[in-house]
Amino acid sequence: MIFLQLFLVFSKIGIFNFGGGYAMLSLIQDEVVNKNHWMTVSEFTDIVAVSQSTPGPIGINCATYAGYTAVMHAGYPEWAAVLGAILASLSIIWLPFLLMISVSRFLLKHSKSKFITDIFGTLRPAIVGLIAAAAIMLMSKENFGDPTESVFVFIVSIFIFLFAFVGTRLYKIHPILMILLCGLAGLLIY
Repeated sequence: MIFLQLFLVFSKIGIFNFGGGYAMLSLIQDEVVNKNHWMTVSEFTDIVAVSQSTPGPIGINCATYAGYTAVMHAGYPEWAAVLGAILASLSIIWLPFLLMISVSRFLLKHSKSKFITDIFGTLRPAIVGLIAAAAIMLMSKENFGDPTESVFVFIVSIFIFLFAFVGTRLYKIHPILMILLCGLAGLLIY
């Protein structure tokens, strides 16, 4: 049953996630696209875009939309898809929530110990790797276009990407302004 699968998959993603929502994206994609085939890469890319645009943590937003889409694709009515969205959202947070409540006192008490600092020091490179995996995952033909189909779309996408990267990294343009500028450029060009 799709609801049990959603619960198990998103509970697993929630407990094994370190590094926040962007680190979670590659785990979610692997489960919902590659392993369970609940959606296509293109649909997942759209879900990530919507999740970034809506308020709230990207990982939970992505779980919400993925749960909804998975239940809809399984042939259930829309009200069941809403339940799937709620279930996926709650499943991704319930285990980390309980874990943080149970270990927070210990972490606060021993935050300066060498053992704890070594653990967090070891997790940092893994988190960077997960975030890099999410970034690479988003560099797909669904986002940049396919150079074999349309060289123009591919080149324009690369220029918009470079403009956004340089603008936010070097010139410190606010991300909201950058989103508006890139959206306007896409509207004018396409």
